[in-house]
Amino acid sequence: MRAEEPGQGPPRVVGIVGYSNAGKTTLIEKLVRRFRAQGLRVAVVKHAHHGFDMDRPGKDSYRYREAGAGQVLIAAGLRWALLTETPQRAATLESLLPRLDPCDLVLVEGFRAEGSFPRIEVRRRGIDEPPLFPRDPQVLAVAADHVVPTTLPCLDLNDIAMIADFVARTVDLDACRRGGDESAEQAQ
Repeated sequence: MRAEEPGQGPPRVVGIVGYSNAGKTTLIEKLVRRFRAQGLRVAVVKHAHHGFDMDRPGKDSYRYREAGAGQVLIAAGLRWALLTETPQRAATLESLLPRLDPCDLVLVEGFRAEGSFPRIEVRRRGIDEPPLFPRDPQVLAVAADHVVPTTLPCLDLNDIAMIADFVARTVDLDACRRGGDESAEQAQ
């Protein structure tokens, strides 16, 4: 996979799942900030249920895709994006992970039905849908703003340090930190 570096193995992947408006995006945003502050390289993959369009009608990239281009790469300043059409079938998480640059952690929002990687379910007071964890054995913990009846670890949704520590232990992020330290020592 491309999202790894030689000798590191596959990227560490943790899923954040839950229903709309549960707080998944906010949680991921806080986790990214926390792990980046610790010097880790973090990537995020988000599944959009209703499709999305990054460009608008009339823009060059939109016109190229409308004309039939299978891929359009847009580059500007300090950012680039590759738009890839997949008309035959939806892209799978397995097909997307190798496209990421090397990183220490990949946080995945959605892709509930794909892959075998640990997940944290986000629950918020007022969401009436049934919990996912009884039907998804990959859910290892619940992050909530209220008490959730479960034998799984319940993490306080407002305690980002607690959730980050759970993520770090679950995928052994300390190995990334040790690996990075060893590489730096070898370079000297």
